[in-house]
Amino acid sequence: MALMPKRSKYRKSFRGRVKGFATRGNRVSFGEFGLQALDAAWITGRQIEAGRVAANRATGGAAKIWIRVFPHKPISAKPAETRMGKGKGDVDFWAAVVKPGTILYELGGVPEEKAKLAFKRVAHKMPIKVRMVRRLPTH
Repeated sequence: MALMPKRSKYRKSFRGRVKGFATRGNRVSFGEFGLQALDAAWITGRQIEAGRVAANRATGGAAKIWIRVFPHKPISAKPAETRMGKGKGDVDFWAAVVKPGTILYELGGVPEEKAKLAFKRVAHKMPIKVRMVRRLPTH
C-alpha cells in the first residue's frame, strides 16, 4: 500500500522547484542513525515504502524505524499517446519533496554494523545519493 494523504485541500498542485538545502528535518532526532539525502528530488510513496520494507528485512525486525518524509505532493500525468490540451492530467502518484540534507529514515535499537547494512539496502531503493549519519551528542 503506497503512502498518500487521507485528504488534501487541492486535488492537483503546480510542479514548483526545489531550491536550497533543508533547514528543517536535517538532523537525527529519534533514533541513533539516520539516512540523509544528498540531492534534491521527489521521492514517491512507493519508494518510501520499499525503503521501509528493505530496512525491516535487513534488521530482521529488531530495529525501530522512523520514516521522516511523507508524500504530500500530488504528481499528475497525462495518458500516453494523448493529444495536447484538454486540461491537466489526473493524479498519477504522490511524492515527498526532498531537499539536500533531509533525513529520510532513522534507525534505533541496533548496532552500527547492522544499521549500515540496512541503510545500504535502503539506498538501493532511493532515486538519489544518500549517506548514513549518526546522532549528534546533546550536551
